Amino acid sequence: MPAWGWVLIGIGVVLACLLVLWSAIGTRRRKGLQETFGPEYDRTVADAPSRREAESDLAERRDRRAELDIRPLEEPTQQRYSEKWRGTQERFVDDPPGAVGDADDLIMQVMRDRGYPVEDFEQRASDVSVDHPEVVSNYRAAHGISVANERGRASTEDLRTAMVHYRALFTELLEHEPEPARS
Repeated sequence: MPAWGWVLIGIGVVLACLLVLWSAIGTRRRKGLQETFGPEYDRTVADAPSRREAESDLAERRDRRAELDIRPLEEPTQQRYSEKWRGTQERFVDDPPGAVGDADDLIMQVMRDRGYPVEDFEQRASDVSVDHPEVVSNYRAAHGISVANERGRASTEDLRTAMVHYRALFTELLEHEPEPARS
């Protein structure tokens, strides 16, 4: 076999090795994102034009979250928020629309005190999805109902559902210190 044939075989072997390595790195990255984001990974992939764009978005969220100073609440602050939550739930009996608005505001207050930026809803949801991927879909649903409520388009059952969803996130935000974002 001529020398150029051996060179071509060598190049082919190197390319095959690089392809296997590239695939392994992609698989490792995908598994890491799936572990970090749980059901949020599947939702993001389903909503994105491609898996690559979805994974890029999730990696950006994780990197952004790593730069934030998210901190647990002090015990007295936790108790104060718990009391406010109980009052909000009690208000639901007589004023469901008002209680849902209060719940939305209370979630934002807790997030602000924990260190999450709260200027934009989509950014809040993205940031919280890193630490609380199991309940971020609840937050999106509850916020959607809250917006519908402001427009007079939410039934009492919708409002009850929003309160249940808000409570799930509220409990997570109040009681759990987030693990450091994974790379």
